[in-house]
Amino acid sequence: MTALSILDLIMIGEDRTFSDSLDHALQFAQCAEKAGYTRYWVAEHHNMPGIASAATTLIMSHLAAGTSSIRIGSGGVMLPNHAPFVVAEQFATLNALYPGRIDLGTGRAPGSSSATVLAIRGSHFEQREFSDDVRSLLGYLENSPALPVRNLPGKHDVPVWILGSGLYGARLAGQLGLPFAFASHFAPRYLLDAAREYRESFRPSATLSSPYLVVGACVFAADTHEEAEYLASSHQNWVANLHSGKPGLLPRPSEGLMSKLPEALRATVEQELACSAIGDKEHVGHWLSRFAELTGANEIMIDSRIYDPQARCRSFEIAATALSS
Repeated sequence: MTALSILDLIMIGEDRTFSDSLDHALQFAQCAEKAGYTRYWVAEHHNMPGIASAATTLIMSHLAAGTSSIRIGSGGVMLPNHAPFVVAEQFATLNALYPGRIDLGTGRAPGSSSATVLAIRGSHFEQREFSDDVRSLLGYLENSPALPVRNLPGKHDVPVWILGSGLYGARLAGQLGLPFAFASHFAPRYLLDAAREYRESFRPSATLSSPYLVVGACVFAADTHEEAEYLASSHQNWVANLHSGKPGLLPRPSEGLMSKLPEALRATVEQELACSAIGDKEHVGHWLSRFAELTGANEIMIDSRIYDPQARCRSFEIAATALSS
């Protein structure tokens, strides 16, 4: 059976605070754990007014401390922004605090503006190849004697994942024998090509004997189709604002939002959110099953930016029971 997991950008809603979003994230992780989800990942974004997931590892520790069994991970750490050795130290520490529950998802997109990149990296930050960074990270976690410095004592059993929205990450994950997560929740265009590239490039490793693919989807589940469409409008509106050059807080839901957007902007939002399930339990269950069959994925990771915390937890519950039934 296809597993389900959650990706959380830690959105800050209109009329809410940074602290509110962190409190809600813990509630969502607890809700996902209760509903039987496999893992709960936190993104990394900087200089985005509506997104609170800048200090990814700190938020992960907050969520892991408030849960007991669900895996907590990064979705993901953008390696161009960090020294691989420091990342290895941070995740080795997380794994010592929460043994067997930590995932290290890595990506290569630096993200945001050039000014933000400069603020994160500093003016003397060395440009590095992502593949070299991943190999260094793996070596530091293993405390490889071939490397000039050592991580915290011992070998650290932290699964490393490659995240991507194109063929490069798929190919690299396959060549290294690592699990691969594709960002089809916002970049669906190359989904099937990337899935095929990953499988064809895969080489068995000490980590995996066969490919393990996770695909992203936006899911808005409710007791009625009308309610689900209403809940989805916050996410759709946020994407529309982003593409209009007005990134901001997560809006409150709005009736009939998509029909009110200009045609070109509506088409952009629909294209970005093409991998979306919006509806009641029956519809969402059917969509998830078809999506899993189409992609051959081992796992579906859900991104659902729903304004109301209770409605979001309810959506998690409906999706989990819909797929299992």
